[in-house]
Amino acid sequence: MSIGMSKVLHVKLPVSDLQTSAQWYADLMDLTLTHEFIEEGELRGAALKSDEGGFSFALRLREHCAARPDLMGFDVVALHMQSRDALVRLRERCADLGVRCSDVQDRSDNEAVVDVPDPDGTVLRFYWVGPGQEQETFRAIIFEGDARPRIGTESRLRLHARA
Repeated sequence: MSIGMSKVLHVKLPVSDLQTSAQWYADLMDLTLTHEFIEEGELRGAALKSDEGGFSFALRLREHCAARPDLMGFDVVALHMQSRDALVRLRERCADLGVRCSDVQDRSDNEAVVDVPDPDGTVLRFYWVGPGQEQETFRAIIFEGDARPRIGTESRLRLHARA
């Protein structure tokens, strides 16, 4: 049964320096500033939109978030790339901007990722899935050391089907 959801509108991330992070996100992904959030006379957040991807990143000063979340090292979002070559171009863009990122990490012959930590260390994962890799059945992605992950077919979770 459908609940009427059509897409992810935005991903909101805590940041320690709004100006630095807004500029970083705008530069890396060609995002456009669409909103600023001012509370009690103070700029506390911003939203930047991707015209190419049709999504937004919302940024909020960490000091004004509940519990001051820290996502350092955590990949909060995976952004789909059009091709493996697009991942290579992303790495080149990162180099041009002086932004650190991972190498292109091949997960299989038709899957690869590049991880890019933002100024606070929150990881953006840029993911390419090639033709024929669209997921139609369950897959367990099993990571063991630095090797390519193995693919399993058995779930460890037991979710009950909705009536």
